[in-house]
Amino acid sequence: MRRTELGLWIGVAVVLASFAIPWFLWGSATVVAGLPMWLWWHVGWMGLASIVFWVFTRRAWGIGIEPGGRNASEAARGRTDAARGSDAGGESP
Repeated sequence: MRRTELGLWIGVAVVLASFAIPWFLWGSATVVAGLPMWLWWHVGWMGLASIVFWVFTRRAWGIGIEPGGRNASEAARGRTDAARGSDAGGESP
């Protein structure tokens, strides 16, 4: 399931990057509300990219970078155990 989700997010990233620059509007002299159409496309696309990135941070942040096949809770527990055993000082929670 995570592998499918990773593939989906990679596909979304490729599409977002591909259309970030409106290459298909190059040479177009269309003006809307005093600004060239390619500029409106760019502004709208960046707004869409911001929304997609927000969704990514809420749903899939960290996907594809899990250490050694361990799930997130085991990894978090390992970090906590390592932090307790260290001599770094500071107060424990």
